[in-house]
Amino acid sequence: MYAILDIETTGGQFNEEGITEIAIYKYDGHEIVDQFISLVNPEIPIQPFVVKLTGINNAMLRSAPKFFEVAKRIIEITQDCVIVAHNSSFDFRILRTEFRRLGYDFEAQTLCTVELAKVLIPEQPSYSLGKLVRALGIPMADRHRASGDAMATVKLFKMLLDKDLEKVILKELIKTEVVKGIAPKLLDIVDSLPSKTGTYYIHNEKGDLIYIGKSRNIKKRINQHFTGTTTKCKKIQSEVFRVTYDETGSELIALLKESEEIKINKPIHNRAQRKSIFQWALYVEKDKNGYLNLKLQKADGRKKEITSFTTLQEGKNTLFRIATDYHLCQKLTGLYETKAECFQYKIKECDGACIGKISTVEYNARVQEFINKNSFENQNMVLIDRGRTINERSAILIENGIYKGYAFYDLNYQINNIEILRNIIIPMQNNRDTRNIIQSHIRKSKSLKIKKF
Repeated sequence: MYAILDIETTGGQFNEEGITEIAIYKYDGHEIVDQFISLVNPEIPIQPFVVKLTGINNAMLRSAPKFFEVAKRIIEITQDCVIVAHNSSFDFRILRTEFRRLGYDFEAQTLCTVELAKVLIPEQPSYSLGKLVRALGIPMADRHRASGDAMATVKLFKMLLDKDLEKVILKELIKTEVVKGIAPKLLDIVDSLPSKTGTYYIHNEKGDLIYIGKSRNIKKRINQHFTGTTTKCKKIQSEVFRVTYDETGSELIALLKESEEIKINKPIHNRAQRKSIFQWALYVEKDKNGYLNLKLQKADGRKKEITSFTTLQEGKNTLFRIATDYHLCQKLTGLYETKAECFQYKIKECDGACIGKISTVEYNARVQEFINKNSFENQNMVLIDRGRTINERSAILIENGIYKGYAFYDLNYQINNIEILRNIIIPMQNNRDTRNIIQSHIRKSKSLKIKKF
């Protein structure tokens, strides 16, 4: 659990400042579960330059509660939380100073979104909150007011959690929870999970990731792990301490996240998925008569594939659909073995490429149409899918045929402005697995929109 806060002060000498406004959003990694926002009477004058910056003046604070009157609420909302702030050393110092004046030693773990952003979003011209959120296309209201700045920090932190593919932030949080006591029972873990699409992470008592998976129903899938009788399920049941999750809304992003994060984190019970799972591929070859033939073969990294499949049967089923959709000959695609004309020609569903009755130019144009539609080569496009909430969408960026990563966005200008899109993208590896996950999903999905640029 995180307490994301922002504090406005009077300004003045170091350690003599007073709090004029405080905003705290309690955030569970997915949504805000509690909040506290209040003006505070610092009982000392506000510096004139601060009044100009924040708009908060001495008159506004005369009837505001003094710090000792809100101290209990601050302790309640931050209890058992990691304190998150933009430049946390400043906000945490101010908070501790105020509590020290009351004779209370306020202690908590802290995370700084400035430091996290420098690691996870490198090469930004500025890491000030205003300039950084503008570069990321994050909407911001009430700049230099505690509630506005804290809300912008929530949205920034949410993006940083998404970009943390090694799950460093999450692992550290689990380690702090381990210190507190024993793991919840398996039933309690299942009850705490959503029945939504996303990736899930199973941790042991050391906080280490032991398994990563994806599902369209996280709760149901974890329940299957916890009730399964396979060797792997029994090991997970005996080792699990905590299950965390990331909602994605989009099944495609869940698949891509799972593939990438297994390769990065190498969980002990994901051994089978660390390697490429696409063992069959579709290639194009020109035969002696000049016809382009689509051929389903064992995947060969030395050859240029159009797309690939996890099983031979999946490949055959897809190739049958391709032959029907693009009016291709089943003999030339290897789906029907014969020395004469194919069966489809006999029932007048093939126009005779198998016996040379159609020109290579006409037939090859249909094969090329399929290749162009199913190859990313040299293409620039954004794949738009559902997001984690009703108002949110997800975007997958492909530039010059290379998969760059994905992002979640609320506003259309975030994807229409390529520079902002590049900033908010969670960078991912462009490899054979990711290309084929995307190609396979494009073939099957009815909700995916493709925007070329």
